[in-house]
Amino acid sequence: MVMCNFYSVVTGGPIAMAKPSLVRADCAMSPDLSTALRRSSSRRPELVFVVNPKGANGRSGEDWNRILPYVRSRLGGDCIICESLTSGPAHAIDITREAIRQGADAVIAVGGDGTLHEVVNGFFWAGKPVKNNDREATYSTALGLIPLGTGSDFARTFGWKNDPHEAIERISKGLRSRVDVGVITGGDEESHYFINVADIHLSAKAGFYSAKYKKFGNLCYVIGALQGFMGHKNQDFRIKIDDGDWEMCPQVTAMCIGNGKFFGGGMKITPNADPSSGNLEVVTLQSFKWYDFILKMHKLYNGTHISVKNVSSRRVQSIEVEDLSNSGIFVQSDGEHLGFLPRKFHILPAVIEMLS
Repeated sequence: MVMCNFYSVVTGGPIAMAKPSLVRADCAMSPDLSTALRRSSSRRPELVFVVNPKGANGRSGEDWNRILPYVRSRLGGDCIICESLTSGPAHAIDITREAIRQGADAVIAVGGDGTLHEVVNGFFWAGKPVKNNDREATYSTALGLIPLGTGSDFARTFGWKNDPHEAIERISKGLRSRVDVGVITGGDEESHYFINVADIHLSAKAGFYSAKYKKFGNLCYVIGALQGFMGHKNQDFRIKIDDGDWEMCPQVTAMCIGNGKFFGGGMKITPNADPSSGNLEVVTLQSFKWYDFILKMHKLYNGTHISVKNVSSRRVQSIEVEDLSNSGIFVQSDGEHLGFLPRKFHILPAVIEMLS
């Protein structure tokens, strides 16, 4: 297990731990949260805030420190709050798994889509949901989000703003709704989970490059796209939908598999996706040239590109994708590079409860 530090929201002081074992601090709980959670009087709800202090070029950590007083006042009452700062890649995964095992009522991602992506992956282990160590527990751990990152694209699907005070109000109400999670399998790697959008070829390559330019804010997506276009060639794929027969899919420029609607800093790439529908939306762009993106960029942002020639959309529960050229086609999910084709994508319906 990766070493981590846990911090009390009340004291703000670091306490080094040899493994992710939650350090708790008493705080007051709002009446809304108390009513919604409906826990017994012998047990106080526990909220774990997983904070990426380096998100948005360090702005996430600064913003979090500024909103701590509001967290204290709004979530004041009979609860236990834990704050944990991530120290590097995949750290949030370990923190989340340990929090669930120790019985947290909610794990709340504080940061951008990358932090949310890791927290979601922390809800799973060896292909199965992580379980509370207390087998007699009658509740499940919920997922929460305070969007503070560069893109915060998943929050856009729900119409949520990059407003931490608004997010804390949602958390204070404690209302839960079931959301779907996508799963990616294939190659020699273990299952990988995504809550927003997975994509293949040009868009994935652009995302891979844009990650190097995060210091430029949303401009990083434009720079990444330009670099991705260098040497780009459309490729022939073959696909299998819902375990049916193989189909040819020629001259693919990009393929996006959406549980949420937005990616790339606000592009409404899979406009019909709904994270509570039990389906994924697959949008395929074929035979696009570089100038097509310039001419149709506004349609990509407002979601009307579905009506454009050489763009198709279909709802699926699973899709397998293979590259017929064996040229190393990029795959990513929620902005994280995951290697290359072939891969299978499928949906896990209503597998996580989200504070909404």
